[in-house]
Amino acid sequence: MKPLVFLLCITLFSSCKNNTNATDPTNPPAEAPTIEGAWELVSYLNYRSDGTVDTIKTSNTNKQVKMYSATKVMWTRLRVSDSLDWFGYGDYTVKDGLLTEVLDYGSKAMNNAIKEQPEFVFNIVLEKNKFSQIQVDDEGTPLYAENYIRIE
Repeated sequence: MKPLVFLLCITLFSSCKNNTNATDPTNPPAEAPTIEGAWELVSYLNYRSDGTVDTIKTSNTNKQVKMYSATKVMWTRLRVSDSLDWFGYGDYTVKDGLLTEVLDYGSKAMNNAIKEQPEFVFNIVLEKNKFSQIQVDDEGTPLYAENYIRIE
């Protein structure tokens, strides 16, 4: 009887697995989306105080692209109707649902804005191939949003 109990115990213990480190090849863990890459603005949302939202889509005369490396951001904007150049460069972080961009320099018009406010903080909704950066007021009410798709 002892060999049978011993065999049963070994079978039981060997069938118990610690799955904390096991991987299932049919269901790999989902990768967290990353902002690293090149992104093109597809629409801009303007939230009005009456609760309505204006949607402005990009076009050949109104474009914006952002590029994120591991720690740096650079963006450029083309508005044919605007005689000013618009671009900026600096550091960024994404943490706890916030995108923070701290710009070092930019175009002449942007440098004036950077003097007043070098740090730009947005709520971020990040997916694999799209993201939205949302500017909110002190009470958390959205003011505007920029919606991007991944282009690289």
